[in-house]
Amino acid sequence: MKFSLARAGLAVLLAFACCGNAAAFDLQGHRGARGMAPENTLAAFRQALATGVTTLELDVGITRDGHLVVMHDQRLNPDLARDGSGDWVATPGPALNSLTLAELQRHDVGRLRPGTRYAQTFADQQPVDGERVPTLDALFEMVRAMGHAQVRFNIETKISPLAPELAPEPEAFAHALIDVVRRHRMDERVTVQSFDWRTLRAVQRLAPALPLAALTARLPSIDNLSDGRWTAGLRLQDHGGSVPRLVQALGARTWSPFHGELTEALLAEAHALGLKVIPWTVNDPAQIDRLIAWGVDGLISDHPARVRAIMARHGLPLPR
Repeated sequence: MKFSLARAGLAVLLAFACCGNAAAFDLQGHRGARGMAPENTLAAFRQALATGVTTLELDVGITRDGHLVVMHDQRLNPDLARDGSGDWVATPGPALNSLTLAELQRHDVGRLRPGTRYAQTFADQQPVDGERVPTLDALFEMVRAMGHAQVRFNIETKISPLAPELAPEPEAFAHALIDVVRRHRMDERVTVQSFDWRTLRAVQRLAPALPLAALTARLPSIDNLSDGRWTAGLRLQDHGGSVPRLVQALGARTWSPFHGELTEALLAEAHALGLKVIPWTVNDPAQIDRLIAWGVDGLISDHPARVRAIMARHGLPLPR
């Protein structure tokens, strides 16, 4: 009997340890599960939930009539959007903030345009014809209806100081997002992230309890560390050239760098400052394996199933 009780106690301790570790590693499905289903659609989020993730990563913008919608680009993307006649949208697509929700949702975003680089990159993505750009309200409602009471949401504000005409002012954007989050009582399950830290500053003022994630990159497509307009006036040189210190100065809890720019030394520095480090967007198995071995706090990936397989090899508990 004593042996059985001891074994039972050990099982309980292991269960608690398992739950603690599971909370520590944050597996985020990028734009839902873009590697398998059309990005930022309800189909992609269902796929991510079926695979098993900790967090749904997504992007939001605002239509002309003020609806918060789940969409990455500030214009309809000709690589994935077809109009009501089934024709691919011409380049450049119409700006999101020039369309009402009804006009936006006349477009089908359920498959990739054949022959494009996007389609070649995500050759395994399964089309789901008829998918529309969803509202954030619809996503929250779907997740609740499916009974996923623990999954979190990492919501990126799509705004750029270089194109102010394509989005609301940062304060108005943050206010609209917070309104939807509070209406659905998702305050404790949402993180707000952005490359444009002006919206993060606005969230701090309007909803200081919401955790923030600071996205960073020094890439040809986006470099938000060399121009103070992106970083809400904070300057890298004022913080010893240290990106983790810059993120700490912002007041974000999480640093999400482009995965190719993260080193073990930077990871250690960020951890010493009390930051979580969750790189984006990591799809290559060798890179996933290396970053998990380094001790990152989570990963954002188009292929959450790949991350799960490598988490299992490292002995990490898997999200349900």
